[in-house]
Amino acid sequence: VVVKEERKRSPDLRFRDSDLVNMGIDINHKHDRKVRRTEPKSQDVYLRLLVKLYRFLARRTSSKFNSIVLKRLFMSRINRPPISLARITRFMKKPGREGRIAVVVGSVTDDQRIYEVPKLTVCALHVTEKARARILKAGGEIITFDQLALKAPTGKNTVLMQGRRNAREAVKHFGPAPGVPHSHTKPYVRSKGRKFERARGRRKSCGYKK
Repeated sequence: VVVKEERKRSPDLRFRDSDLVNMGIDINHKHDRKVRRTEPKSQDVYLRLLVKLYRFLARRTSSKFNSIVLKRLFMSRINRPPISLARITRFMKKPGREGRIAVVVGSVTDDQRIYEVPKLTVCALHVTEKARARILKAGGEIITFDQLALKAPTGKNTVLMQGRRNAREAVKHFGPAPGVPHSHTKPYVRSKGRKFERARGRRKSCGYKK
């Protein structure tokens, strides 16, 4: 009896085309989503009612004003900085802005540096007590955003304005590292004493004096 010996075949390490078809490709999904707010983080019911109103207006009107107001209603408090009465007055004094409504998606604060407040119509999320008193004393008017939606549903005869976002003290520390040429970035210093940020480059006895 002749016994046939079967040779053990070495496993084929090469892929066949059919194997490649069945394999998946690992896609990096970290860039898939758009990082922007589609609703406010705040759970304030009054703010959310305004969002509902301006979402409707932005959808149903072709006005850019409503979509900007809606976007600003979503923003964080840092990106909705307060605006002073002086800044509002300066903006409203520009030619062609007489009788228009100043619109601020944020707070309006008083400014003691201006002595006379002109007659203004202001629409804002919040107006401080002193600013409110001065606007009303000058014969002006303060309206809410739901009243503005009835008065100017497309933003006609309005001036949209906002405070300076970079006015925060924290922003002074952002930018090129302190000490780098042409950098005006404020360093983080634990103390303003004699020994801190006052050595090399700040005195003759330590290297050089700038």
